[in-house]
Amino acid sequence: MIYERKPWLKKYPKGVPTSLEYPEVALDSLLSDASKRFPKKAATVFYGARMNYEELDKLATSFSVAIQNLEGCIDERIALMLPNCPQFIIAYYGIVRAGYTAVLLNPLMTEFELSELLKDSGACALVTLEAFMEKVSKALSGTRLKHIIFTSLAGYVPMWMSLPIWLKTRPKGRVELPSNIATHSFEQMLRTGDKLKARPVNPREDVAVFQYTGGTTGLPKAAMLTHFNLVSNVYQCNAWTTELRDGEEIFLCVLPFFHSYGMTACMNFGILKGATLILTPRFDVAEVVKLISRYRVTVFIGVPSMYGVVSYYAQKSRIDITSIKACISGGAPLPERIASEFERVTGGRLVEGYGLTEASPITHINPIWGGEARVGSIGLPIPDTECRIVDLETGTKDVTVNEVGELIIRGPQVMKGYWNRPEETAQTIRDGWLYTGDIAKMDEDGYFYIVDRKKDLIIVDGFNVYPREVEEVLYSHPKVREA
Repeated sequence: MIYERKPWLKKYPKGVPTSLEYPEVALDSLLSDASKRFPKKAATVFYGARMNYEELDKLATSFSVAIQNLEGCIDERIALMLPNCPQFIIAYYGIVRAGYTAVLLNPLMTEFELSELLKDSGACALVTLEAFMEKVSKALSGTRLKHIIFTSLAGYVPMWMSLPIWLKTRPKGRVELPSNIATHSFEQMLRTGDKLKARPVNPREDVAVFQYTGGTTGLPKAAMLTHFNLVSNVYQCNAWTTELRDGEEIFLCVLPFFHSYGMTACMNFGILKGATLILTPRFDVAEVVKLISRYRVTVFIGVPSMYGVVSYYAQKSRIDITSIKACISGGAPLPERIASEFERVTGGRLVEGYGLTEASPITHINPIWGGEARVGSIGLPIPDTECRIVDLETGTKDVTVNEVGELIIRGPQVMKGYWNRPEETAQTIRDGWLYTGDIAKMDEDGYFYIVDRKKDLIIVDGFNVYPREVEEVLYSHPKVREA
């Protein structure tokens, strides 16, 4: 009964609604709307090169037209294996605008992993860097790929940087591909002159993104995230961040867009806000601190280890990063020491949140402004997100306040299911509730706490031992920076 009362609503920050109305629109409308509202606003900055929202939206449409004309790719899945760069955003929104599904892949995966996910997804085309072509060539056997679209980071940087980057990232030697696979230049595809073939989208049913995850059982599988799932999640984030202003924010995008957290919290949410996205393909603390200072970054979405080294480096180098307004940490527990030190150095707010790929991914955030952020807590369920803690044995009985059990979630951001995994979908989503596989508890005020992953539970002499508790003890030692 306590979960039905939703005690967390009483702790909502001032100005945050308890429920929202979600538009029934396609995901790419985030970009088209931003283009109409802020056409000349810088949408991306990549190594100093700027692109405004009007330009970005037009390029996304051009890419849509080009992939609709690919032979043998009708209503298909298009794989996207790129680091953070303008081409990722162009291709991502272009794919969903064409009515296709974007299959997001990690560029760091091995040839074997790439081959397995290409086979599993059934992707008919792959967008990637020419620097990865050798790896791609070794992963093609048994896949349905018909087209490879290649690009280079050199194409979207200032002129003086393009040649050094191209020389550094070009393939070493000639790469042989099967004769049945066509190759295309990303930049040449954008010059296609035909008109976009309009494809009606059912936002609640049509899948916009395949996001691969270990899920709650370990083996990689594609979470099917619909247009409605992803649009709902960015609207939920927008409702929570009451002091961020449309068209005025600067987002540092260092979390990879091919990961659900970076995709939603940095890219999609940043575009909803009409923010300028400062893109960086990898995390380098010296470069990140300089970018924050140079561009007066206001929003920095990251993970705990990033915040720890950024505050340390900024102090050591005496670089001003006080433009920061809001940071949401996820992916791992946020130690109190890291949070307090980062807030001291920046003057901004750093709070812990929580999510999982199957929920687009964000489900909980601590209050940022106008409310209490509790140490060790993942925060409160965001609007329209229902939560319960159920017993570990059967998963059917609610446990009481401060009692440990499995966290289950229901809301508009919860995935449609796993691609081609009906049994695992049925195991993970039961009666509309997403079983997260995370062991958690809720206090009397509705704040939630992750104790550990269900599969990480350690039994010692018959007692349950949670790795997170061990990590907190290690962090309490003044000479331990990261555990």
